[in-house]
Parts: sequence; C-alpha cells; structure tokens
Amino acid sequence: MSVLILAFFGGLLTILSPCILPVLPFVFARLGQPFRSSVLPMLMGMAVSFAAVGSLAAISGSWVVQANQTGRLLALVLLAVFGLALLFPALADRLSQPLVRLGNRLSLRADRARHSGHAVGGSLLLGIAIGLLWAPCAGPILGLILTGAAIGGASGHSVPLLLAYGLGAATSLALALGAGGRLSQGLKRSLGASATLRRGLGAVVLLGVTAIALGLDRSAVATAARSGASGLEETLVSKLHPTAAATPGVQSAAASASLKIASSNQTTPGSPLPLPVLGAMPPLPPGATWLNSSPLSREQLKGKVVLIDFWTYSCINCLRTLPHLSAWAEKYRNQGLVVIGVHSPEFAFERDLGNVREATRKLQVTYPVVLDNDLAIWKTFQNRYWPAHYFIDARGQIRHVQFGEGAYARSERVIQQLLKEAGQKGGATALVDPKASGSQAAAPSGPLPSPETYLGFERADRFASGALLPPAARNYDLPAELALNHWGLAGRWWVDSEKATSSSPGGRIAYRFRARDLHLVLGPGAGNRPVRFRVRIDGAPPGDSHGSDTDAMGNGVVQQHRLHQLVRLRTGSDRHHTFTIEFLDAGVQAYSFSFG
Repeated sequence: MSVLILAFFGGLLTILSPCILPVLPFVFARLGQPFRSSVLPMLMGMAVSFAAVGSLAAISGSWVVQANQTGRLLALVLLAVFGLALLFPALADRLSQPLVRLGNRLSLRADRARHSGHAVGGSLLLGIAIGLLWAPCAGPILGLILTGAAIGGASGHSVPLLLAYGLGAATSLALALGAGGRLSQGLKRSLGASATLRRGLGAVVLLGVTAIALGLDRSAVATAARSGASGLEETLVSKLHPTAAATPGVQSAAASASLKIASSNQTTPGSPLPLPVLGAMPPLPPGATWLNSSPLSREQLKGKVVLIDFWTYSCINCLRTLPHLSAWAEKYRNQGLVVIGVHSPEFAFERDLGNVREATRKLQVTYPVVLDNDLAIWKTFQNRYWPAHYFIDARGQIRHVQFGEGAYARSERVIQQLLKEAGQKGGATALVDPKASGSQAAAPSGPLPSPETYLGFERADRFASGALLPPAARNYDLPAELALNHWGLAGRWWVDSEKATSSSPGGRIAYRFRARDLHLVLGPGAGNRPVRFRVRIDGAPPGDSHGSDTDAMGNGVVQQHRLHQLVRLRTGSDRHHTFTIEFLDAGVQAYSFSFG
C-alpha cells in the first residue's frame, strides 16, 4: 500500500515537471466541457493507456518501443484533427456526426453530444491518444516503478503501480482544469469570448502537436531530470518507502578508494592493488532493451568479473575510452570478463533506439549494451559521470570505480586481479595498447583545453552575443572579438533548453578556444534533412588541421545526430584560435562543444 501511495503522489508531482508541458494544450482544450462525459473519460483514457504501454515496455523489450512510435504518429494525426475542429466549427460538426450516432445508440441525448462536440467515446479516444504521447519524467519514483515492473513483469503488482502513477497525474490535471475552468467561465461572462477562446485553444493544440512532432517533448524530458520535482520525489521515496532508496553508497567510498590506489602507484604486474568492497552490484532490469546480447541479469553474471561502463554516444570522453573497453572485452572474454555498456543518454536524440544501434555499429562496439533511457540503472548505481567504470568481482561486489577517461593501466590491473581472485590462472600480464583515430584518439597531454560548453539556454554560459533568450526565433550578432572560451551566434536561431536550431540559411557559430581538437554535437534538420556547413579557423580554411568530419576546405554535411570532429590542429594547440562554422542550409541543431 505504501508503494501505491508513493506512485500516486509521484504522478501528482508530474505537473510540476517540464515533461508534462507538451500534453497540457490537449488537456486544457477541454475547458468548459462537462466533467463526467468529457473530462473524466479523457483523463481515464490517458492513465489507462500510459499504464498499458508502460507495463509492456517494462517487460517486452524494443518491439514495444517501435510499436509505440507508430501509435504516437497516429495520435498526433488525431490530435491535429482535434485542434482543427476547435478552430473551425463547421469541421467540428461534420466530425461529430459519428459520435452523435454512437451517443444515440448509448441512449445519450444527441443535442448534448452535438453541443459539447465530443461524446464519451470521443473523449476516451482523445485520452488514449494523449497517453501514447505522454512521456513522464524519469524521476526517482517512476524509475523505481519501472524497475519493479521489469523485475516482476506485468503482474498484479506492476500494473497497479503504473496505473496509480497515471491516476496521480490525471488527478493533478483535473485540479488544474478545475481552476482553469473557473477562469475560463469568468472570461466568457465578462467578455463574451467563447468563440475566441475556442479558437485560441485550437491554435494552442496545433502548436502542441508541432512541438511533439519536432521532438521538443523529448527535450522537456531530458530537462526534467534536473527539475525541482525530482528532489520532492526523492523525499517521498525516503519517507514512504525507505528500502527503495537503499542503494549502494559507492560514490564517496569509490572516490577515497581510487585515491588510495592512485597514491599506491602499484600498477606493475604482481603488485596487488587495494580493492575494498564498495557495495553490492544493483540488479539490471530484465525488461530493458539490449544490443549485441540477449538480456543479462545480475544472477546470470555471478561467477564472472563484470565491467559496467556508463556512456552515451555523443560524449567525447566516452568515445575515447571505447578502444580500451573493446580491447579488454576481446582479450579477457575467455577468462571470464563481461563488459557491459550502459547507454545513459544526455540529450533527447540519444534515447532513440535506431540512433544508438547505428552508433554502436559505426563505433564497432561488439560487447553487450543495455539502453538506460529512463536512467533507472544510472540511479541504482548512484552514478554522476560520463564515462564511469564499475569493476565487479565474481561474487557480485563492486571493488573499484574509475570516473572519467584515463588511468587505463590501473584499470587493466584491476581486471587482472579480479580474474585471479575468481580462480583464473596464468592469465596474460601485458597491457593492451589500442590504436585509435578520429574522435576516439587519446586526449593530448599538456595544458587543459577549453571546457565543454552547452548551447541550450538551460546550461549555456560565456555567451557573447547578448542575452540568450528562450524559446523563440531571434536574430543574433557576433561581437567584433571573442574572449577565450566565449562563443556567440550570428543569424536567426531558435534556442531551447538543450540546443540551438538555425531558422534560416547562413547561421553561424563562433568560439574562441585553446585545444588540439574541437568537437560539436550536431543534428540534421527536420525529417533528417542534411545540412551543409563550412568551417574556418582564424578566418581561413583548416587545411591540414581539419577534423575527421570536414575536408581541407572546411566543408562537411550534418546527416545524423552525433558528435562531429571539426578541428584537429597539427600545430599551435597551445595558442588561442577562433573557430567559426557557417551552415549553408537551415534547420541544423547544435547541442554542445567539447575539446581535447
């Protein structure tokens, strides 16, 4: 019962999170409609369809994710028609005829159905469509529920939990509708604005459809992990269900253990490393989507040495660790090592199964990868970093953690020692030395490079083109000169919480940097339309200093959402340089700079 209460309150808190914003236009379009015949069926349809899709997704793997994409497209079409019906009453009358006839069969008054424009069946259908589009925040409570559903299956426990969460969200929306309905009625009485309000709501619904079609709802979900509601949820978890929050506290212990290993300087063969027990390995939800492997569980991995790598495919630090991870997976596989990549996305596009599958193929990642789109595994490990490597012994105990890239010799010695503890004899003591190129090449030594820089307004800093104003299309100008580690925009750009999108051809981004390599996470235009670009370094084509995604003249094309290596300086990496990129087509999506 306490968990059901927790789930319900988690749903109530959803209205405080950014992820609920994309569905609010559809919900508030019911303002002024009868509660029992219009609002209630819509909210029930929304809660039930969310519970059904959530239960199936938790136990059935990737096919449900793919099927739901089709459902989302159908729901978008239905809701677009609904918005047009609000804008054009004649269209509403024509569309309502089937519902009126259905209402007559159910002994409902036809005139009531006609005047409301939506019978019970229509409201229920609208709620189901909203449920298909609704992507709730992956906060602590929903992460707990989905993990429990994955472990227990769609059973007498998991479905009620998801339904309770959906009913909590529906209740908060009903309360908001009640307050909005009183405001709406007051406006109608004072201004006689019924038709105007109806058309305004129709326009808002169409804007909501457009936002979801462009993926802005996924941006809201990515933002929501840092929202204030998450802290409230964690408090609820600890109050109502304290055992759910009892996860291995490996962060502080791992930090001190890593310092102890580093200070011991014992990275030579035969020198045992201090590897204290930092906690037990948390379970892996069996309903998650896996690549390169059938689903693995904690129980199946007992007796194996396991290396868990938290990564995401547009993270430059993660990319530079992949050659070592692949080499270790290949070298020690027959001795009992299992490398598992936990793909925990940072940006919305990294949640797409097709994007991750294509990235693992191009990056030649052949060991098992599990998709952690709701950050459930991330949270059970209490992780905070990309990349993060958790070394687990054959008894399922976390023995060492490496945060960030580097320390490869020490990490491989940890693997060798844990394999020896597991009973492996005569294993190789030589260390791997993988050769990598492009974005996977090792970071250079020397002065620290320019810092990672985000272009979305939520985490942007050192912006030099005036105020970064969200979220509308605005004109920006570059300053005459940029200070070190400052950046700016030129042209017309739409900036949201995680990215900047060019609204017209000729948009430019400039950055004053110091580093050997400059990378920029970019995505193509709407509908994956390619975007051509041209790079300049200190006003000239890059020549020999071009990156793997440009030629000597600085030309390139954005065709996929991923990290693009645009500059690799052959000389002068210790000096300041001004980087400029111009997009010859509209629609490019720019997320973040990273350097090396």
